[in-house]
Amino acid sequence: MALNDIHGILFNAHILFSIALGVWSLRMAVREHSLSGNFWGAVLTSAGLAAAVLVVGILLYAQGFRVERTTIYILYMLWLIVIMPGLFSLLRGRDDRDAAIAFAILSFFNVFVSLSMWQRGLVGPWLPA
Repeated sequence: MALNDIHGILFNAHILFSIALGVWSLRMAVREHSLSGNFWGAVLTSAGLAAAVLVVGILLYAQGFRVERTTIYILYMLWLIVIMPGLFSLLRGRDDRDAAIAFAILSFFNVFVSLSMWQRGLVGPWLPA
């Protein structure tokens, strides 16, 4: 399997994972449950998945492949890596209903950021320079 395909699969997995994380946190907000350790692990997994996508992108770049705007791609991927743990830090580890709503909004926002990246050709195809 080509590295370009792996990048696409991981990026799609990140989109789907963000949707699932958003639905999960919205469900917990509606039921007024606190965010559990499982949820915090999923937040870390989301950041790790985005980091894996960026690592594959850097490997593609090192092999001489480029997307249309590589700098913008890197900035967006760094956003996707940092923002979920960043929200946890901003909320100081709160696990109440308001925190669940904030994570739901951010998860769905990340989905739309990722779809925007895909629509504008920032995630592929990676073409030889």
